[in-house]
Formats: sequence, C-alpha cells, structure tokens
Amino acid sequence: MARIKIPLPEHFPFQTEITVRITDANYAGHLGNDSVFSLTHEARERFLRSLGFREDDVDGAGIIMNDAAVMYRSEAFPGEVLRVEITVADIYRKGCDVLYRFSCVEDGREVARVKTGIVFFDFATRSMVSTPQAFLDAVRVPAA
Repeated sequence: MARIKIPLPEHFPFQTEITVRITDANYAGHLGNDSVFSLTHEARERFLRSLGFREDDVDGAGIIMNDAAVMYRSEAFPGEVLRVEITVADIYRKGCDVLYRFSCVEDGREVARVKTGIVFFDFATRSMVSTPQAFLDAVRVPAA
C-alpha cells in the first residue's frame, strides 16, 4: 500500500493551541492515534465557531466526516502545547476537505498532518445537503 501523503498549502487562515493531556498518551508515552482525531475534532469545532458556526449548525446544516487520514511527522508528549493550523480545500457541491497541521509551539517541529473530508448533512431527513452559501462565503480566500 502506498504511503499517505497530505500536501499542505502555505497559508492557513486559522490556528489554535491545544495542550496534549496525559489521557492523550498511549502505552508508548506519546500522543496516541485515537487522540489525534479527538484533538482534530476540538480544533475543527474552534475553527467553525470562529466563523460563527457549530458542527451541528453551519447555516442550518450539520457536518459529518466521510473520510480521514493522518500523516505522522514526530512524537508529541503530555504537557506539550500544539499549534493546530486549519484551512479548507477541495470544496465541492456537498462538502469539502479540512486540512490541519499540528506543530509543537516550543520547538516548531511538525507533529502531524491531518485531512478530514466533511459533508453537510440534514439530521432531520438523514441526508446530505448542498454546501451552505454562508460557509462558502466565510471560507473563500480573497484573490491575491
């Protein structure tokens, strides 16, 4: 199987900091793979809130993940503060990709790259819906 590669853009319009908790460590004493997705979830919610949305209300639609990938670059340990940078890519009719770069605040080393595919969802009808225009407007990168 080919190795996962997650290319990242130069610009990330959002960043937040999250401290690695002791409960995020696995038997090897470093950040566990399950916790990477938990931290990704927290960072994505912070990103959406910065745009005036929540995961269960993006202009009336919710979001669900339809895929996810992680590319590990180095270990992270309890007590370290991670900077999580986020951007949106590959927007399509019913969703997009959300890209994340995790790096250690103290020494700048890259810890992980994550991609989550999200689709917009109507929980009442249990069906996908079109990407809300308000989301498109909020994440659109201005022309250079």
